[in-house]
Amino acid sequence: MKRCKVNWWSGVAIALLTIVVAIALNACNPQDFKTQAAQVSQIVARTPGDPKTFNFALLNSYPNVFSPFTYESLIGTTGKGELKPGLAESWKISDDDLRVTFTVRDGLKWSDGHPLTADDVLFSFKDVYFNPQIPTDFTDYFKIGKEGQLPKLKKLNDRQVEFTLPEPFAPFLRTLSSAAILPAHALRSTVFEKDANGNPKFMSTWGADTNPTEIIVNGPYKIASYTPTQRLIFERNPYYWRKDAQGTQLPYIDRIVWQIVDSADTALIQFRSGSLDMVAIGPASFSLLKREEERGNFKIYSGGPDSGTSFIGFNLNKGKRNGKPLIDPVKSRWFNTVEFRQAVAYALDRQTMNNNIFRGL
Repeated sequence: MKRCKVNWWSGVAIALLTIVVAIALNACNPQDFKTQAAQVSQIVARTPGDPKTFNFALLNSYPNVFSPFTYESLIGTTGKGELKPGLAESWKISDDDLRVTFTVRDGLKWSDGHPLTADDVLFSFKDVYFNPQIPTDFTDYFKIGKEGQLPKLKKLNDRQVEFTLPEPFAPFLRTLSSAAILPAHALRSTVFEKDANGNPKFMSTWGADTNPTEIIVNGPYKIASYTPTQRLIFERNPYYWRKDAQGTQLPYIDRIVWQIVDSADTALIQFRSGSLDMVAIGPASFSLLKREEERGNFKIYSGGPDSGTSFIGFNLNKGKRNGKPLIDPVKSRWFNTVEFRQAVAYALDRQTMNNNIFRGL
C-alpha cells in the first residue's frame, strides 16, 4: 500500500482528516485508493493530542474526533467547498428567503440501529444548539441580525423540518453544514435532567472518560476504543447510509487508527519508518520529502486550497486594569486608526511571504 502524505500549509489537522475520509469515501486519488481500499482493512494516521470530549456540541478545541468521521449534518460540502445534500436529501427555500424546509433521507439509522428522523433534527437544534442553558459555540453561529435572534424550528412530519429565519441570512446553509445531527433517543433525557449544581446533565455526558462504545453516531465511523495518550480507533459504522456507484456500502476502509503523537518531528520519523501510513506535512518538510518521493515507498498529495484564513489582529481594547491601560497608549492610538491598519495591509508583501514561508506552494 502506498502511504499518503499531505502537503497542507494552512490547516494541517483539517488536511489529515480530509485525506483520511477521502480514502474512505473515494477521493484523494480516487482510482488508486478505490482499488487499494478493497485490499486494505486498516490505515494508521496521526493526531497530535487526546480528545477533550466525545460530546460534539461541547467541542471547542482540537482534536476534532467528530467531523467528518463520526457525525454528519443535514448539508455537506464537496472537496471544492460547494454545498451538497447530506442527511437531508433536499431542501427548499421560500421566495422571501425566510423559510427553509429540509427533507431527511428515508431509512437513515444511527450506529446502534435506531432510526434517524426529523425528531433528531428538532432535538439537535431546539433542545441543544439553541438552548441557553447549554454553552455551545453553535448558539453564536446561528444568531442573526443586530438583535442576535435564533431561527425557529418546527417538525412538519417524520422526514421534514422547517427553519424560519428572523431575516434573510446568506450564510445559513453553510453554517448549518457544520452542525451535526445528534441522537435524541440517547441524549434527550440528559438535557432536561439536572445535576447537583442545577446544570443540565448533558454538560457532563459523553466526556473523554466515557466508554467510546457508548457514543452513538451517524457518520461513516464509530469510535471503537480509546487509550489515553496512545491511540483512538475508529471502526466502520454498519448502518452508514452512503454507497458508491456500484452499490457498495461506504466507507471502504474498515478501521482507522489515530496514533497520538504530540511532536510533528516524531510523527515524520514514524512515517518514514512505516509506523504511520500517512502524515500531514508543512512547507519545511515538503522540500526534503519531495526529493525522497521517487525512491521512497510513498506519494505526496496536495490538500488543495483551504477555506481558513491567516491574519494579523490588532488589539483595539482601550480598557484599563488597576488604573493602567491594557495596551500601550501610543500603540493603542495606532491600532485604533483605520489608516494605520490599512497601511499595514498595503505594506505586506504577500507573494514574498508565500515564497519564503510556504515555499511558493
